Parts: sequence; C-alpha cells; structure tokens
Amino acid sequence: MEPATHALATLAEALKLLLEAIALATVAVGLADSGRLAFRLLRERPASAFTDLRIRFGSWLAIALEFQLGADIVATTVRPSAQALLQLGLVALIRTFLNFFLGRELAEQARLRRELAAPDPSAATARDGS
Repeated sequence: MEPATHALATLAEALKLLLEAIALATVAVGLADSGRLAFRLLRERPASAFTDLRIRFGSWLAIALEFQLGADIVATTVRPSAQALLQLGLVALIRTFLNFFLGRELAEQARLRRELAAPDPSAATARDGS
C-alpha cells in the first residue's frame, strides 16, 4: 500500500471511530434526556406522555443514525465491500423510515397542540350570549 493510500485509510478509520463515538454519545444523552422527561411525565401523567417520550427519544435516535450513517459512508469510501455497501444501505433505509414517521408524528402533535391552544369560537359566542 502506498503511503498516501495508507494515510488516507488511517484518517478514514479515525474519522469513522469518531463518528461512531459521537453516535454512541448521542444515544446516551438521548437516554438521559428522555429519562428526565419520563420521570416528569410520571408525576404529571398527561395523556400525551407516551407520545411525547417516543418523539423525544426518537429524535435523539434519528440524530445518532445520522452520525452512524456518516461513519458508514467514510468506511465505505476507503474499502467498498459488498458487506459495507449493504450495511450503508440498511442504515440509510432505517434512518429514512425513522425520520419519515417521526416527522409525521411531530406534525400531528403540533397540529393537536395548536387545536388545543386555540380558543374555541363557539365557547366565546355562548359566553357573549350571541
């Protein structure tokens, strides 16, 4: 292996390791953040507790998958094997599905919260005697 190729492979391996460490740290931070939310939700017991918790932790997992995908891309560029390409495709597919459904759920929750926060025009009419 020529020196430039060896240096590039070493750099790619270090970058891959860094991205994987960031992905792992992201999951750990997401777990801690979601755990704090879970304890608060257990005390308050809102109806949307489970959904709020899923959205919070799912968001952290989506971010971690982005870093993991970056690590897989780096690894694949240096030594593109069939297994590495398959793994890259699988991570990209999982990330895409997770982001799609998470985005849909976030939009639905935002819509429900807007509806709950908006004043009910029929209630105002009844109060005014109109």
